[in-house]
Amino acid sequence: MSYPDLDAFDLAILEHLQRDNSMALRIIGEQVSLSTAAVQRRIKRLQNKGVITANTAVIDPQSVGKPITLLVEVHAERTHIEDLDVLKAQMSVPQVQQCYYVTGEADFMLVIVVETMKAYEILARQLFYENRNIKWFRSIVVMDRVKVSLDVPLA
Repeated sequence: MSYPDLDAFDLAILEHLQRDNSMALRIIGEQVSLSTAAVQRRIKRLQNKGVITANTAVIDPQSVGKPITLLVEVHAERTHIEDLDVLKAQMSVPQVQQCYYVTGEADFMLVIVVETMKAYEILARQLFYENRNIKWFRSIVVMDRVKVSLDVPLA
């Protein structure tokens, strides 16, 4: 598959960074046959172009007292662009790990992490019950986090 403005070196660097973005540039360079300086320049270019959007640690929610993950479908009453922009902003609370504007019956799909169901009840009141632009929402409690990844398949 071909990616605009990304060559084989860029894709190889991205593969390594997706696995471990704390890997030393020297080691990445050795594995992709580039100098450390070349790897550093390419990473900077990929960041400036928005290909790399963040450098973060993936944290196990259970380990930090947030053992409950929920998937929530949200259906808006009004879907004019201004209303959607307001809803997108309202969904940007810390407990919402991911928020997707989607097609289909629902308008948004959320991934939420909380410490207790009581905490989710309070959040649901704030985000959904008290929001006049929420027509309905459906919560699905995750029983097991089978695969969690933000990796983008590049091969």
